[in-house]
Amino acid sequence: MTRIDFYVLADGARGDRLGLACRIAERAHGDGRRVLVHCPDMDLARHLDRLLWTFRDGSFLPHGLVGEVKPAYTPVLLSTDGEPTDEDQVLINLSTEVPEFFGRFERLCEPLDRDPTVLRAGRTRWKYYSDCGYDLKHHEVR
Repeated sequence: MTRIDFYVLADGARGDRLGLACRIAERAHGDGRRVLVHCPDMDLARHLDRLLWTFRDGSFLPHGLVGEVKPAYTPVLLSTDGEPTDEDQVLINLSTEVPEFFGRFERLCEPLDRDPTVLRAGRTRWKYYSDCGYDLKHHEVR
């Protein structure tokens, strides 16, 4: 069963959920895991692509947009539709909806910031996963 972790920025924490997603991807990659970041649209995917180059001085996180890189050589992929379907280790969800393909992943990460719309959508997803019987973990991030 997929492990589901919600990461919520604490009150007063700097940054937003996109920066938090970069940190989660960096950590997963550092642990030797492949990462698929699910973006709800290409505009957000392109924005995150740029952010992954600059979010931390001196870091390099090999990443790219699905369709523009060779997935076999790119451990962090940004996708709008769950492709490629053979990715199954870590999914970071930046959509406000439950990704219908999340069940194939070993781990699902749900980064949230203090934006009321983001928090409300996160609570809805929490309830959905909980109602489906998943054991959920909550992490407050500073």
